[in-house]
Amino acid sequence: MTEQYIHITQGEHATGTGPDVVIATLLGSCVSCCLWDPTTKVGGMNHMLLAHASGQTTHRTLSGINAMELLINDLVKLGADRTRLRAKAFGGSRMISGLSDIGMQNANFLREYLQQEGIQLVTHSLGGTLARNIRFWPGTGRVLQRMTDAIVQDTAANVQMPKGNGLELF
Repeated sequence: MTEQYIHITQGEHATGTGPDVVIATLLGSCVSCCLWDPTTKVGGMNHMLLAHASGQTTHRTLSGINAMELLINDLVKLGADRTRLRAKAFGGSRMISGLSDIGMQNANFLREYLQQEGIQLVTHSLGGTLARNIRFWPGTGRVLQRMTDAIVQDTAANVQMPKGNGLELF
């Protein structure tokens, strides 16, 4: 059996059926929700970056709701029943210490959304300081998570800006 890999990046989602489809992504502060219907054996995964340091809560919430609804609608088109959907959530790491914890804001949005929509969160791996490689088999709901060697930077103050030519733009 040859597996069909679908790689998604920030702002994307993918769906699939069958035991040979694998959806993969790499997460830092972003979050992914793996949804599947165990009866019809269809599933999908998204890759969301929702939180903004500026604190635009309304924009963040609307962006997250849109990302989740797009995924759910595509699953329903494949035969899933919204009431049977199960979820697994990943990501939301704090990748740069010293800045606001955007990863945790993303993770909190996802947990709250699933609770409000009545979608069972079967398991999750959210937060921390390491990036995650995620592989999801949408036909079965199986997920493989591998933490990467990437670690959080000590502080945001250690980031060195390149020297410019003295030109100031406003």
